[in-house]
Amino acid sequence: MYTLYSMQNSGNCYKLRLAMAQLGVRFQIRDVDILKGESRSIEFLKINPNGKVPTLVLPDGRPITESDAALYYLAEGTPLLPVGRFARAEALQWMFFEQYSHEPYIAVARYWLTIAPDGRETKKDCFPEWNERGHHALRVMERQLCVRDFFADGQYSIADIALYAYTHMADEGGFDLSGYPAINAWLERVRSQPGHVDIAWRP
Repeated sequence: MYTLYSMQNSGNCYKLRLAMAQLGVRFQIRDVDILKGESRSIEFLKINPNGKVPTLVLPDGRPITESDAALYYLAEGTPLLPVGRFARAEALQWMFFEQYSHEPYIAVARYWLTIAPDGRETKKDCFPEWNERGHHALRVMERQLCVRDFFADGQYSIADIALYAYTHMADEGGFDLSGYPAINAWLERVRSQPGHVDIAWRP
């Protein structure tokens, strides 16, 4: 059985719970509260030297320590990973976009506004930049979704899961999605996929 070291309200952790729910993969959760420093414990650092969640431990005990790498691993040989060299590269393209152009702004703003609001004041000078860059990422997504139902190869895939995780909670980071009709339609398409679960779901 897989073991997911996870923090329930983390979007990166939610990606893996959603994918495994949709794939019917059996797994157990080990809760890690990063706000209490649990990801920096000696025991956890033996599993993930980078001290971050999610960490997915395979049935044979090997860990995968980045959310999108774990998504790719889980999707291998399933409908969640597009077939064909270009289609797979396209999925990875959008997953890299999520990690470098989307998550650092939309997810980070959410963290300081919703997950750790006590530290919000120390980050107040960062919010304008996060807002500007987050909306830039949303506009890139909107343009793609005006011509495609999904991000990679025209089908629902791990690229959509990766981008859905924090986009569907963007309001918690202060982002108003009302001006993005294509994104909102896509969010509904993702929610309608078989086996969809929300962020509160646990196995």
